[in-house]
Amino acid sequence: MISNSYFINIIRFTLLVLVQVLVFNRLNFFGFINPMIYILFLYWYPINQQRALFIGLSFLLGLSIDFFSDTMAIHAAATCTIAYLRPVIMRFVFGVNYEFQSFKLTNATQVQQITFLALLILVHHLVFFSLEIFSLANLLLILKKVLAISLATFVLCLLFRTLFSSKKE
Repeated sequence: MISNSYFINIIRFTLLVLVQVLVFNRLNFFGFINPMIYILFLYWYPINQQRALFIGLSFLLGLSIDFFSDTMAIHAAATCTIAYLRPVIMRFVFGVNYEFQSFKLTNATQVQQITFLALLILVHHLVFFSLEIFSLANLLLILKKVLAISLATFVLCLLFRTLFSSKKE
């Protein structure tokens, strides 16, 4: 029997891939801004699950986006990187509190949650655009894309996080 948590993660995975591929990959703000909201899966994934499974799912998430976007596994590399660095980012944002079995993301403060999301997005985009452009001669272009697309992604992820949060106040 499949648990409720697994079912919710399967639905999130599928819906985020579909929304990213069918909607957000077709948007093109100012000629180069395409938000990447599928990062929310890595934000919402339960903290106390197996790390190898999480990295594997992150790879599948990135690979499925790559398959539909024709980006040669750049999304997969970026999602695997932030999946691997997620415990380090969580330790930086939440301190050692996140290592306890009873820790939940919804119990953290809003500032901590937003900081965690922003760091996930920044690291993802830095890896993604560094691999996409792959030239230090174009460092300013990399930084421009990272900052602009991170801001658009962050705003949309905050909107989705607010709309689909499980904790109602």
